[in-house]
Amino acid sequence: MTEKLGKSALVVLSGGQDSTTCLFWALRHFEDVRAISFSYGQKHVAELDCARKIASDAGVPLRTMDVSFISQLSHNALTDTQIKMDETKPDNSFPNTFVPGRNLFFLSVAAVYARELGIRDIVTGVSQTDFSGYPDCRDTFIRSLNVSLNLAMDEQFVIHTPLMWIDKEQTWEMADRLGVLELIRNETLTCYNGVKGDGCGHCPACRLRKQGLDRYLKRRNNDAE
Repeated sequence: MTEKLGKSALVVLSGGQDSTTCLFWALRHFEDVRAISFSYGQKHVAELDCARKIASDAGVPLRTMDVSFISQLSHNALTDTQIKMDETKPDNSFPNTFVPGRNLFFLSVAAVYARELGIRDIVTGVSQTDFSGYPDCRDTFIRSLNVSLNLAMDEQFVIHTPLMWIDKEQTWEMADRLGVLELIRNETLTCYNGVKGDGCGHCPACRLRKQGLDRYLKRRNNDAE
């Protein structure tokens, strides 16, 4: 029997591979799960449609919040249609798909909403192992923000990061163990070019996702022989 970590949890759900895996991880570890998505001026709002369908099919109440002010604060390839996406990470810099402050804003809003719901456990799909150079996916950031949120609201939130120390191959393995590998493969949107499922195949997000899936399926097939 899976150990329950608490009564209720709020999952930050983007509609992509990682957050969807975390949604089903939360359903395994908490009695009551809710989700929150964010409209932040992203070019590919289809990911929100994915999030709504996934949450609905899983029986999870979903709240979508408008935080479109984020797109007005900086120029990046995920919110500005005039910027061509970096295909590889530049030397000594972040890729231009980095949206400054995104996880800071998302988790701060999520914590306020969670407090209104009486929830103290928050789940997010960030990973330091495959974080593409994004500083707001690092464990040090999450732990420091967790402390700040607790101090800001005099609460005892716990931010759970099930994927923090695993790579994409292991993330696919987790999805398989949760029984949702095919759902995540077909119904999520991770692609920076806005293509659902296996994606465009050549953007950084798709390459990382496919590499992890290929490695996992190869290992699973070898183990089955």
